[in-house]
Amino acid sequence: MTSILIVAAESSGDRHAAGLVRAYKELDPAARFFGTGGSALAGQGVEILHSVRELSLVGVAEILTALPRVKRIFNRIVAECEARRPAAAVLVDSPDLNLRLAKALRRRGIPVLYYISPTVWAWRRGRLKTIKANVDKMLLIFPFERDIYREAGIPAVYVGHPLVERLKVDLDRAAFLRRQGLDPARRIVTLLPGSRRSELRYHTPVLAEAAARLRERFAVDLVLVLAEELSEADLEDALPPGGRAGLNVVRGGALEAMAASELVLSSCGTATLEAALLGIPLVAFYKISGLTYTFGRPFVRSGPYCIVNILAGETVVPELIQRGFTAGRLETEARRLLESDEARASMRVAFAAVRAGLGDDAASPGAARELAALIGGD
Repeated sequence: MTSILIVAAESSGDRHAAGLVRAYKELDPAARFFGTGGSALAGQGVEILHSVRELSLVGVAEILTALPRVKRIFNRIVAECEARRPAAAVLVDSPDLNLRLAKALRRRGIPVLYYISPTVWAWRRGRLKTIKANVDKMLLIFPFERDIYREAGIPAVYVGHPLVERLKVDLDRAAFLRRQGLDPARRIVTLLPGSRRSELRYHTPVLAEAAARLRERFAVDLVLVLAEELSEADLEDALPPGGRAGLNVVRGGALEAMAASELVLSSCGTATLEAALLGIPLVAFYKISGLTYTFGRPFVRSGPYCIVNILAGETVVPELIQRGFTAGRLETEARRLLESDEARASMRVAFAAVRAGLGDDAASPGAARELAALIGGD
């Protein structure tokens, strides 16, 4: 029986990793996976040592306060690998944890497959040296990353983007609206504050204020998607007094909510690409603590920050970053898109080009084949 470590530290990585596990079990049904993840990996029978809720961190202050917990988790993963001697490790995104883990695994002779490259094209390009020293192969999800890894002399292969296969499903708008008790005659705006507690804390107050302004101007229903890793208590802590009024809170099901919407207001991350691949107009935003922003700013290239704009090669999606993320600016951008059929149509044309650029490769089967080749010594 083949034992394999898999480490996902946030919700999007959990979903992508689950696709890989599902595809690999078609090649080797007897394989057993263990590691960190969330409900998606657990649903594939992975033995979860620690949940993504314990590891999904952003910001200097949050990371510093969580260091003892993260260190305990890190040490346990390493100890489990020493005891179980897995045939390979699959590390998914989350470079702050996984690049350190790759180094520890390399010292112990465990082959490392890294799925979803760190954003070395956006910041901290020096990580390529660490990757070259400790990762056996990098699995890429964006075509433009191939040249970066080829120039760095790092074994890498483009397997396609996992969202392309995930979105090849039927999303029933009428059924979603019935479940949520929403009027199909009204326009839907979906709010996606993020899957981390810190993102909820920094984004939700602004979203709530902008949502209240939009309700005054338009006949819209506002759907706020609460990530499965977050609790109702997390949301209540983040909302200002009375901020929940008029918000239809949905637990999980972000794809269905977006597909039913006329507009999406989303934190920068996987969700922005999901909205674009669904062809739903959107506004992107992101805010972190002032300390984290000041600390990290020298290492980050000047925009764009939204992956959709990076793939498009131009600013298609409005980006409201840090001080630019205010209720007034968010309302202005949302109002422009809600009022202009032409603006929404133009955005959809650009999204179609982004979708075409990703190709039709099914990422999960490709990633599973690479894992099989690594374990087989090919």
